[in-house]
Amino acid sequence: ESPTNPLLRVVDIDAVSEVAHSHGALVCVDNTFATPYLQQPLRLGADVVVHSSTKYIGGHSDVVGGAIMTNSEELEKQLRFHQNAVGAVPSPFDCWLLLRGVKTLALRVERQSENAMELATALQGNRAVKRVFYPGLESHPNRAVASRQMRMFGGMVSFEVEDEPAAFRTLERLRIFALAESLGAVESLAEHPARMTHASIPAAERERAGVGNGLIRLSVGVEDVADLIADLELALTDR
Repeated sequence: ESPTNPLLRVVDIDAVSEVAHSHGALVCVDNTFATPYLQQPLRLGADVVVHSSTKYIGGHSDVVGGAIMTNSEELEKQLRFHQNAVGAVPSPFDCWLLLRGVKTLALRVERQSENAMELATALQGNRAVKRVFYPGLESHPNRAVASRQMRMFGGMVSFEVEDEPAAFRTLERLRIFALAESLGAVESLAEHPARMTHASIPAAERERAGVGNGLIRLSVGVEDVADLIADLELALTDR
């Protein structure tokens, strides 16, 4: 998975593929956060790429789907057999919704990436924020890798506040960002990983992985970025 959920770590896909292939292993990349527009793992050496097309590919929070891609004819035959055997076939209308989303994928993801970069920069300067996680920031440890293998840095941003009560207060005060677990659509969403997407992970294990109680994850939409920044600044203000 690159970037990873929710801390936006970036994996050097080319380097991992080289090591894996030298040991006879296949490489599968979850490219959901990056989208096909920003990153093409098959060109970086991966054997299989998966997407939750529910997210950026659909882009409008109205379809559930998934996709698997490969450069290998042999793997493709195996995957098609299993797809047919288990009945993983989307409805015609779901396919239409996904094709509709593909038409605007580049436009949406460019705007989301631009907004996310501005938002992450603004959050870095907020005194209520302890740390910001975004691959486009100079402070991100994997920025060089992200710059090399991604067109832009994506629309996902995470940040830490002091503790869980501070995170809850922030989420409750948001007006433009909706509280929801999903991501990748035109509207901006916010969630609390420790209590929502990652709640099933034992607390000690989750905290060792860096997903603390003060972490908030944002899926940045296509709204006016000044409105989004103002929404977060007001939510983070003590009052």
